[in-house]
Amino acid sequence: MTDPQRDPRYPLGPMPTPKTLSAEERRQAMADIRTLPEQLRAAVAGLTDAQLDTPYREGGWTVRQVVHHVADSHLNAYVRTKLALTEENPTIKPYEEQLWAELPDSRLDPELSLVLLERLHTRWAAVLEGVSDWSRLWTHPASGTWTLDTILGMYAWHGQHHLAHITGLKKARGW
Repeated sequence: MTDPQRDPRYPLGPMPTPKTLSAEERRQAMADIRTLPEQLRAAVAGLTDAQLDTPYREGGWTVRQVVHHVADSHLNAYVRTKLALTEENPTIKPYEEQLWAELPDSRLDPELSLVLLERLHTRWAAVLEGVSDWSRLWTHPASGTWTLDTILGMYAWHGQHHLAHITGLKKARGW
């Protein structure tokens, strides 16, 4: 078994999939969702195109692809959140994130996804702040049935996970 602390794919360890969060865990996860766009923007500020096109690990995505992936992923999470709030246990549509990361829009200026994330997270936080029933269900066809707490915990981690890829690369390269 790979030590998650030594595995560059998972600098924060494996993704959590909590069915329920405590009030404090929920508060922290909401804060992570709200602040991720500014943290991501700060992490890539001043990077050259060559640096943006550097993979965070051998065989991994480039910094540019990571930024675009976070926008793609969190856009899907926002839609999943809204589906769980407006439908009874919706089955969500998975997507092939590796293939999305290879599409032409993943080579664009990361600023496009940074602006998208700022606006998206503002809306997503507003939706999350209005949740009164965190146990509402949604189903992923491959992994099972989860709650809104699961979405919140997973995607708060997800943003910090990819932020750590970028900041870890910068530290390792002395950028």
